[in-house]
Amino acid sequence: MSNKVFNPSSEFSANAHVGNMDQFREAYDISVQDRNAFWAEKAERLSWMKKWDSVGDFNFANADIKWFVGGKLNVSYNCLDRHVEAGNGKRTALIWEGNNPTEDQHFSYEELLSEVQKFANVLKNLGVEKGDRVCLYMQMVPQLPVAMLACARIGAIHSVVFGAFSPDSLRDRINDSECKILITQDTGVRGKKQDISMKANADKAVSQTPSIEHVIVVDRTGESVDMVDGRDVWWKEEMSNVNADCKPVEMDAEDPLFILYTSGSTGKPKGVLHTTGGYLLYTNYSFEQVFDYKKEDIYWCTADIGWITGHSYIVYGPLSNCATSVMFEGVPNFPDYGRFWEVVDKHKITLFYTAPTALRALMKEGNDWVTKYDLSTLRLLGTVGEPIKEPEWMWYHSIVGKEKCPIVDTWWQTETGGIMMTPLPGAIPTKPGSATFPFFGIEPVLLTESGEEIEGNDVSGLLAIKSSWPGQMRTLYGDHDRFIDTYFSQFPGYYFTGDGARRDDDGYYWITGRVDDVLNISGHRIGTAEVEGGIGKASGVAEAAVVGFPHDIKGQGIYAFVTLMTGEEPSDVIINDIRSRVANDIGPHAKPDKIQFTPALPKTRSGKIMRRILRKIAEGDTDNMGDISTLADPSVVESLVAGAI
Repeated sequence: MSNKVFNPSSEFSANAHVGNMDQFREAYDISVQDRNAFWAEKAERLSWMKKWDSVGDFNFANADIKWFVGGKLNVSYNCLDRHVEAGNGKRTALIWEGNNPTEDQHFSYEELLSEVQKFANVLKNLGVEKGDRVCLYMQMVPQLPVAMLACARIGAIHSVVFGAFSPDSLRDRINDSECKILITQDTGVRGKKQDISMKANADKAVSQTPSIEHVIVVDRTGESVDMVDGRDVWWKEEMSNVNADCKPVEMDAEDPLFILYTSGSTGKPKGVLHTTGGYLLYTNYSFEQVFDYKKEDIYWCTADIGWITGHSYIVYGPLSNCATSVMFEGVPNFPDYGRFWEVVDKHKITLFYTAPTALRALMKEGNDWVTKYDLSTLRLLGTVGEPIKEPEWMWYHSIVGKEKCPIVDTWWQTETGGIMMTPLPGAIPTKPGSATFPFFGIEPVLLTESGEEIEGNDVSGLLAIKSSWPGQMRTLYGDHDRFIDTYFSQFPGYYFTGDGARRDDDGYYWITGRVDDVLNISGHRIGTAEVEGGIGKASGVAEAAVVGFPHDIKGQGIYAFVTLMTGEEPSDVIINDIRSRVANDIGPHAKPDKIQFTPALPKTRSGKIMRRILRKIAEGDTDNMGDISTLADPSVVESLVAGAI
């Protein structure tokens, strides 16, 4: 853990929504002491067709969670119509930045509203009704948020499937929620890939999905694809046959808004279900507070809409605040490693939200890719997806942010709907690698393995949440028993996050990684994130991943997979530096027993390290790797096996 502390600048604090720790503490105390009054006041931020009868109503024993009971609203109306009615129709809602740097598109709020109403009518013409499920299998094209908002407008439930998933993965997700319609595109472009098989993959999936009645195809590349008569229709043709007048349907606050699948420990994906009122309020309010959003900001979250970050902080959070949100079809290293910074310069981005894995990849290539662009418009930086480690935090702070931008290191999950722990940028001094404090209304606790709350500071435990919040998932689609079993049964009365955490002397929270990523070395519980942070401080190291392997004496040993900065070569000097850094940071018991240098780590297309693969290699069980089709580059596995120690 870092002992460095960075205070918000007086200039930033003076203009921030929350400008000092006293303001934060006062508002936070109210938010947990009188939860219903706090959220009732915040709910006035939204436009309601009918006010609620009661605010929060939840019972963690049977996982029965409701917010704004009896309230009626429409998400699409809150993201579009009300802004147009308030005179903001000409404001830019969405900037689409294509894979090719010469391609971009701007959509005003009135233009986006027109597209959404037209596509809502397309869906209705194809027989979609309130409560029907619609699957969206697309790359980062503008039609994706249009389709999401059109579903919300007519009360259909969208299920976005990440555009890089295989036909089998798509099939399983469609069948689990019995989707009526599939929306896809002809082919996709991403980085150097100019012909990603989207429609062909969709056809393979749909051959085994009896619930699908129609497939709507976006013409993205103009590539020739097979179209099935009577089933398949072109987006553009259908849009030309409808008008732009579709009234928003009145939805109950607890009506489902979307299903989003996340991987489960058993292998069967879990269909996380979020509802209308509470989810929209939570993303709306957290977006404004965490990113200190002001109406002149241009905000860019680099995530894919196929994941929860894209749902909450590209689409629903920003648009419900009448913000300008950037969506990006490409990747950080195409056409070169300066692409992120070229986009920041081009669109004058002020708020930038990305993943530590992207920062490590860019940091590895040196500073020149950053410094050649004008990043002077940036005023806030954020991270999401995993705990950020000190080396990339410091690089982000000094090279990207020029030591003037606060960094909001956010911790949350698909299941939580929105950000749960974060610095508030004008109020909370930051420590590199710490998510600092809970957001308003969130009550984290650290538990022992027997479920006792651990009091005080300078302690570690299992991270749980002791009361509900509006953005909390309501169930796993079609499997409420699994919902209870996964999140509420291990520690009755709490929502268990599955993560471990440390609360330091100052009460700051440090996420130590998934509980199943905790190593037990000679009786010492060590989080993989802590060890990786220590390794990352060693000279020449770009990124590291550690796993356990069977050890005759310690029970478990530590096996480190390490990638080096471009131009660095493995050496005993680096090995010694790695071991001494970890010993200094955590203690000699945490020094890696084995260090394997590798050009790359096995990552999914969303950038997550597939530790299951690394464990198999570390354990010498390379004959039983399981499915590696979701890896961005499956060939990485071969080189890892060949280099195993």
